[in-house]
Amino acid sequence: MQAVLISTYELGRQPFGLASPAASLREAGADVVCLDLALQRLDEDAVSAADLVAFYVPMHTATRIATPLLPRVKKLNPAAHICFYGLYAPMNEAYLRDLGAETILGGEFEPGLVSLARRLREEGPGTGAAQPEPVISLDKHRFSVPDRSSLPPLRKYARLELGGGSSRTVGYVEASRGCKHLCRHCPVVPVYGGAFRVVQQEVVLEDIRRQVAAGAEHVTFGDPDFFNGVGHSLPLVRALHAEHPQLTYDVTIKVEHLLKHSRPLDELRETGCLFVTTAVESIDDRVLALLDKGHTRGDFIEVVRLCREAGLILNPTFVAFTPWITVAGYQELLGTIAHLDLIDHVAPVQLAIRLLIPAGSKLLELPEMLELVGEFEQAALVHPWAHPEPEVDRLQARIQRLIQDATGRGETRREIFARVWKESSGWPGASPLALPDARPRADRASVPYLTEPWYC
Repeated sequence: MQAVLISTYELGRQPFGLASPAASLREAGADVVCLDLALQRLDEDAVSAADLVAFYVPMHTATRIATPLLPRVKKLNPAAHICFYGLYAPMNEAYLRDLGAETILGGEFEPGLVSLARRLREEGPGTGAAQPEPVISLDKHRFSVPDRSSLPPLRKYARLELGGGSSRTVGYVEASRGCKHLCRHCPVVPVYGGAFRVVQQEVVLEDIRRQVAAGAEHVTFGDPDFFNGVGHSLPLVRALHAEHPQLTYDVTIKVEHLLKHSRPLDELRETGCLFVTTAVESIDDRVLALLDKGHTRGDFIEVVRLCREAGLILNPTFVAFTPWITVAGYQELLGTIAHLDLIDHVAPVQLAIRLLIPAGSKLLELPEMLELVGEFEQAALVHPWAHPEPEVDRLQARIQRLIQDATGRGETRREIFARVWKESSGWPGASPLALPDARPRADRASVPYLTEPWYC
């Protein structure tokens, strides 16, 4: 049985979502070809020979890139069984099946892919039988050590920039999936519904061990929240540091968890954590309550203090444009970023992010949201919405173009931020405020960042 696993985009990372199921499928006797189309061309020979072609769709962007490829794949191999798996597969099941997908797998997808491969080996493709594997499986299972042998080398992926011309090769692992929390805008929630599953410690450590041997000098933990299970994550980084004392890493942790588990922040730094990404989303307490984020503006400010005290870099992310923000509110967001000396910590794209409302979003439970959204647009994978004040949507579009152009010219984060501030100050509803004193307390070189900053 020959399988082709395809990833279209995963934030500049070497895809765990290819390497993990590749290992499981190979252990089950399948011949597996992994294609990361962010770096490689579609291997037409491999697709033409495949019994199974499976697209990994962990996020909105990856799914939007993957779906236009399906006609080409079906033309190359009309008999191949088509599968979509990952977070965005079950959320868009009807649309993907309309396009020709026969199997949809979400949640813990490795056992489902193995079951599918065995079924195809026994029955052959094109049986027309209904999918017996659960569309969403949250069953606990034993992970295999990811097999990255057929993926492009780590040096081809996003790097860690340290300033002064210094950079590091980055590996990528996942120590858990899902999330305990139910933030209304989060695409994890419709699939996991408050559950999370861990990857066994010895599997994670062996995955890291192999990536270090392949050149990794820094590792990104891709867990939706690294502190969903501190009893799993803290022993893991202790063991990691004991074995690889020179290796650095970064994690993603909720503001709520950074407050609740503030004591381990020192231990994160001591075991090699360079920075923590946290989804702040908004500084407006009403918006945070609508999103059910579990934190307040004051909590965010306190976390900035705690991380500085612990010597950890904090990289906040935002959903800058929601139906409830105003032009003056957007200026306030920029002013807060400047006042807290976070300009260098925020990837410019974060200043232009507009709220996405995917299928099954808990935002659709809000009466005020239902008044704004349109019918689900399958090709766009979202419910469209328009801001009650049209100038806010126009500002967002202008800010997005400005950031794209300035980034293309190689401008610094501070230069781009100043452009965004100036642009926002000229719109109706803007406050006549000067940019707050934004002089950095530390040199930009002290704020490490990954060269692929998109977060969607």
